[in-house]
Amino acid sequence: MTVHDTARQLPAIPVLRDHCRSMAMLEAILSPEWEYRYYSFDARWSEAEAMASMRDGSGDEYSIVFSAAGAYVRGFAHESPMSPYTEDGPWPGVLDDVPAVFQSCVEEPAFSDKDGMPVVTACIWREAGDDHWKTGTIDFPEAGTGDPDGAADLFGLLVDRSAEAFQRWAEEYYEASVDLVAVRHVLSSRPLTEAVVHALNPEITPADLAEDVTEIGYPLD
Repeated sequence: MTVHDTARQLPAIPVLRDHCRSMAMLEAILSPEWEYRYYSFDARWSEAEAMASMRDGSGDEYSIVFSAAGAYVRGFAHESPMSPYTEDGPWPGVLDDVPAVFQSCVEEPAFSDKDGMPVVTACIWREAGDDHWKTGTIDFPEAGTGDPDGAADLFGLLVDRSAEAFQRWAEEYYEASVDLVAVRHVLSSRPLTEAVVHALNPEITPADLAEDVTEIGYPLD
């Protein structure tokens, strides 16, 4: 699986945005300490943009910028043979075809290293008027990997958006059982209730999540 396969399986921008927001809300409930979360969502990343992000703590990450222009997805798998540190720059084709409307994302300091090099192995974008997601024309390395750009691992829960997929991931990561009905409730962007929050984490209440709800932009009703 490569970024090309991922692009064919991503949903429309509003659906992806809602899914990312819901995953961040689930993580806020499961992990009150922000630094231990994989998935985050900042509804006010800038005056005109929201951003979803993933960081696994081992060097892999993605960022998704949502704006009036559309959505820009950047992924980085640190062990990928397509790492910019292998070629001393982004792999040919990964960023070459990104349209001008997303150039600010390509050049965003938060997505680059201290020397200004974009930290990316996979890139997908979709302008507001597009009917599908797009990627660059890429000649992938042949060296024995079915996931050369890291897309399969990076974007797995964006491709399989089922409650069961999130439950499996969360139970493995947190080494605890995770209530499937509650996961399904939050992934449907339904308002948080005492029962749902308690099912996921009996040590907190909806009131404890007020700041997270505001930052994430999770719907209140």
